[in-house]
Parts: sequence; C-alpha cells; structure tokens
Amino acid sequence: MAEDGPMEDYPTEIEENLNDFESSLSSVQNMVQTLVSVSRSDSLLKMDPLDRAKLDLMSAYALNSMFWMYLVTQGVNPKDHAIKQELERIRTYMNKIKEITDRRKAARLDKDAASRFVRNALWDAEDKKRKDTAEHPKRGKHIRFS
Repeated sequence: MAEDGPMEDYPTEIEENLNDFESSLSSVQNMVQTLVSVSRSDSLLKMDPLDRAKLDLMSAYALNSMFWMYLVTQGVNPKDHAIKQELERIRTYMNKIKEITDRRKAARLDKDAASRFVRNALWDAEDKKRKDTAEHPKRGKHIRFS
C-alpha cells in the first residue's frame, strides 16, 4: 500500500493498520471469488435443506456486514441505519438454525432401555426379603442351645 502513493497521503502511525486492512481485504476478495466461481445450483442440489439455509444466512450476513463496513468508510453511523435491524434479523434466524442443529445432536432417550435401567436399579426391601426367603428357607431361623 505504501508503494501505491506518496507517504504524505496518510500519517505514518496508521501504516501498519492500513497494511493489515489491505491483507484482510484481499482475503475477503479471494473468498468471494471462490464463492462466485462455484455454480450455486450445483452446490445447492448436493446440500440438505438445513445446510442450504446455513449457506443462505451466511451469505446474507457477510453481504450485510460488508455494507456495514462501507457505511463506516463513508462516514455514516451504521447504528442509525436500517442495516442494523437487518443484521439482527439475520442473527435471529442463525440462532434458530443453531437450535435445530443442537436438537439434532442432542442425545435421544430410549424409553424402553431407561425404564429397564430404572426398574433394575431400584431396590425394594420387600422384594429382597422375599427373594432371600425363597432361596434360603431356613435362613434366619437359628436354633440356640443353652
């Protein structure tokens, strides 16, 4: 960036920040080029509906975020612009997608196995007493010799 123009155009204190910004901007440009170069209809056919929704939300969020940055560079306060509400709306849908994904990942309860586990884990003193007397009928009946 310093090679593009004379050094007097901007303060030298921000040169490192401008170089970082330029490299970040080239990374974004490369990613956008990659996304644009791939045929959208081909990639969408291979995706399930949840992944399609994620891709659409990511694209909308990225585009609106870039517009947010554009407004900042033009001196417009984006917090007073309609773009803020649009980003919040997209974030809401992203949270809904996250909830759906989390529900899919959540452990499922096998009700039959759980009921067997609970039934066998519970100890009932009456059942234990009946089992002991059935297995050992003379148990508990000791003869004392005096």
